[in-house]
Amino acid sequence: MNKVKTLCDCDIIHKDKVKATQSKMLDAESALLIADFYKALSDSTRIKMIDALFCGELCVCDLSYLINMTKSATSHQLRYLKDMNLVKSRRQGKEVFYSLADEHVKKVFAISVEHIKEKIYE
Repeated sequence: MNKVKTLCDCDIIHKDKVKATQSKMLDAESALLIADFYKALSDSTRIKMIDALFCGELCVCDLSYLINMTKSATSHQLRYLKDMNLVKSRRQGKEVFYSLADEHVKKVFAISVEHIKEKIYE
C-alpha cells in the first residue's frame, strides 16, 4: 500500500495565504480555553453523563445509577463539568438536578455523535 507523503518538498511561504489566515486565527487564550473544553470531553465517564443529560435533567442519584458509579464519584465528575460550564444545576429540597448548560453543549455533543456514527457505519 502506498503511503501519502505529508511533508512538503518546497520551502515556499505563501505570504498572502499566511497573512489572511493569521488575521482569522484564535488568540492564545481562546485556543487554551477551547483545549480545556475538549479536555473536559476526553473522559468516557463524562461523555456518558453528557449523553444521559442530553435526554433531560437528572439528579445525582439517577446519574449514578445510569453510569454505575457511586454518588460521590458522580458528584466529583459533575463538579468538573460544571466548572467547565458544560452542565448546570438546580436544587430542589435535598435533591440537586443537573442538565446541560446550554444549546451549544447540545450541538457540540450531537455533532460529535453524528460524526462518529458516520465513520462507524461507512
